[in-house]
Amino acid sequence: MDKRYALGIDFGTESGRAVLVDIHNGEELASHITPYPHGVMDERLPGSGRALGANWALQHPEDYMAVLRKSVPAVVEKSGIHPARVIGIGIDFTACTMLPIDRNGVPLCYHDAFRDEPHAYVKLWKHHAAQEQANRINETARRRGEPFLSRYGGKSSSEWMLAKAWQVLSEAPHVYDAADRFMEAADWVVGQLAGRPVRSGCCAGYKAFWSKEDGYPGEAFLRALDPRLERFAIDKLRGEVLPLGERAGELTEELAAELGLAAGTAVAVGIIDAHAGVAGVGAVHSGQMVMAMGTSLCHMLISDKKIYADGVSGVVEDGIIPGLYGYEAGQPAVGDIFGWFVEHQAPAYVTGLAESEGIGVHDWLERRAAQLRPGQHGLLALDWWNGNRSVLVDADLSGLIVGLTLQTKPEEIYRALLEATAFGTRKIIETLERAGVEVKELLACGGLPKRNRLLMQIYADVTGRTIKVAASEQTTALGAAMFGAVAAGPGRGGYSDIAEAARHMARVRDEYFVPDAERGEVYDRLYRSYVQLHDLFGRGGCEVMKELLAVKLETSRRQLADDKI
Repeated sequence: MDKRYALGIDFGTESGRAVLVDIHNGEELASHITPYPHGVMDERLPGSGRALGANWALQHPEDYMAVLRKSVPAVVEKSGIHPARVIGIGIDFTACTMLPIDRNGVPLCYHDAFRDEPHAYVKLWKHHAAQEQANRINETARRRGEPFLSRYGGKSSSEWMLAKAWQVLSEAPHVYDAADRFMEAADWVVGQLAGRPVRSGCCAGYKAFWSKEDGYPGEAFLRALDPRLERFAIDKLRGEVLPLGERAGELTEELAAELGLAAGTAVAVGIIDAHAGVAGVGAVHSGQMVMAMGTSLCHMLISDKKIYADGVSGVVEDGIIPGLYGYEAGQPAVGDIFGWFVEHQAPAYVTGLAESEGIGVHDWLERRAAQLRPGQHGLLALDWWNGNRSVLVDADLSGLIVGLTLQTKPEEIYRALLEATAFGTRKIIETLERAGVEVKELLACGGLPKRNRLLMQIYADVTGRTIKVAASEQTTALGAAMFGAVAAGPGRGGYSDIAEAARHMARVRDEYFVPDAERGEVYDRLYRSYVQLHDLFGRGGCEVMKELLAVKLETSRRQLADDKI
């Protein structure tokens, strides 16, 4: 057989990964990870050490190029295949991760004049410092009756394009004026590969209020926000918007030489990282929900119905799987919560016991937590360590644990945190179904389903649903590679659409997580209490979380002012 291959490149929060895939059977021949040299910059800028404010999260675009230059040649060399047999490249990326560029496509932070300007860098998806702008976007859109807001559950996020760009305009207008365009990082990287800037309908639809029927919000709405924003969509978001599966262009000769690939290789339109996992797990039919589970959790439901639901982060036609409506919801911290507990809260004796048993702290806690029955620890938590994305859409909310006593043990808190994230997922599912969108099947992908069996069983028990898990350990990169094969098309040995690619390349594991009825009854009781806390702290009944944040921000601003003196 004349073998053909596709390359999927997954840009995550801390690192990027390249995976080379056989398009005939989905076999992953080689993979390579490149940690971002600058990491997530949430305290200070590199070089100058300039302090950042609260809730900032920046990245350096050079880190993305490092992934291309290191990981792509590594997988080609490791696989031993001829570069000409790689027919397509697909890119998936966190979103909204955006950056300002000049008219030549160069990030502003590369310029000496902006090297010490925080707003010239990439704003990572979890940059939440634009909450004030998001609040004003929501208020203005509701007051004016803007129809686009209904596609996002009636509330937009501080994570999205307009809020972040408006923060730049508000706090660093010279950066805004110098920016020829604001680009999703996914689109910027695709542009580097293909030599021309195009925009992804997936990224624009979910993160920039774009729809293929109406385009971006109109000038009148933008002017109502701020007169200086009137031409934002026309000037700063200009560029062709292409649907998933389309070919954005072909790999340039210059980068082909650097990456060890053939010039002219098809480059697919970029896709949001979690959304790529939908294709990677083979979910291409109405009613299938995929949970991309890692540091955060993204819930993506595919449906043939167009229904607006409260707190859903977006309903976009063709946004995930062409020909269907894609619903996105999410929890902005899941694995990050467990990591926070292990890194900052697990006592020294737990670390020592884990070392003596030859296992990691996560594994030690999971084993001990698995010995507990539901409700045995007497704890209940709200999973808002990084705010709430769905269904409240409020980055100003924070975490909560109820029921702590002098007898509470670390493994009990750990289990309560696992359960809290499962309750958050159940809330999202119930919200969608109450709105009239059926969830027929639940599938999971990402790093957590592989590493934490207890977590997955808790999710099955809490939701009362069987959960299937992707066979691939790199589902998002696999999904990106599948779109790369579609971008190549049958003429180059690829596929005509993503459904055809899924039949050949996507797989799920034979083992399922099946809910237990007895445990489910206890979780039903706990979930009712979770909803009470959810509505009390999240729907205006108690403003303590917001007051604490306000005090924190005021204190941080005073500290920043003192540092400059």
